[in-house]
Amino acid sequence: MFKTQQAVASLDPVWDRITKEAQEAVDSQPLMGGLIHACILHHKSLDKALSYRISAKLCSNEMSMTILREIVDAAYQSDPGIVEASRADLMAVFERDPACHRLLQPILYFKGYQAVQAYRIGHWLWQQGDWDLAYFFQMRISEIFGVDIHPAAVIGKGIMIDHAHSIVIGETAVVGDNVSMLHSVTLGGTGKEEEDRHPKIGDGVLIGAGAKVLGNIKVGQCSRIAAGSVVLAEVPPCKTVAGIPARIVGEAGCDQPSVSMDQRFPNGSE
Repeated sequence: MFKTQQAVASLDPVWDRITKEAQEAVDSQPLMGGLIHACILHHKSLDKALSYRISAKLCSNEMSMTILREIVDAAYQSDPGIVEASRADLMAVFERDPACHRLLQPILYFKGYQAVQAYRIGHWLWQQGDWDLAYFFQMRISEIFGVDIHPAAVIGKGIMIDHAHSIVIGETAVVGDNVSMLHSVTLGGTGKEEEDRHPKIGDGVLIGAGAKVLGNIKVGQCSRIAAGSVVLAEVPPCKTVAGIPARIVGEAGCDQPSVSMDQRFPNGSE
């Protein structure tokens, strides 16, 4: 019997580590026991834990937690890729955020991670044509987390949004894989255009705090946008841009800016 349980646990080492961290946290601080048991230890898998956490955060008098859990579970069952993306996001936060010391932390405490996982459900609803329910998710994500992502926006996996306050991502925005951004980033439009009007962010891009990327422009893969910049024109791959309006100030400085999280200007920048 012991060998069977051990074999089952080894099928998901990430979840096994999360539950181990959760038990250690309860042992260290029993006052956290209720929260940690409800969010982690009462569940058998990451998707079930995320379903509970998302529903608990977004529920209100207007939509019960039970109904929201049914919606989230249906999304995960219909599209396993959502759970795969959630795992990639979790590892991205753990590997890139120096304040993250345990896999447990983003699930319980980090609103950037939680907001992106809730967006993924809203995006699934949008793809099903359930627009009003998708808008409800967008509204609640904005109210609870201070993050406003249109459910039609397309966001890849391995996403890390640090601090996440005042993030805005518009309807026709596209964000690639392994992108990192900090608080107060806007991926917005430039006016009242109703067609494709939002930025397209390539894989591996790092977007600094307070940066605004406006209009239907491309930001090339593995580029860096300096904090506080306003980007109004296309950014080539593997470059660093800064300023208002932003201009190229140097190379990206490394192969994966979004992973290194180095926001200093590269050597030789003006």
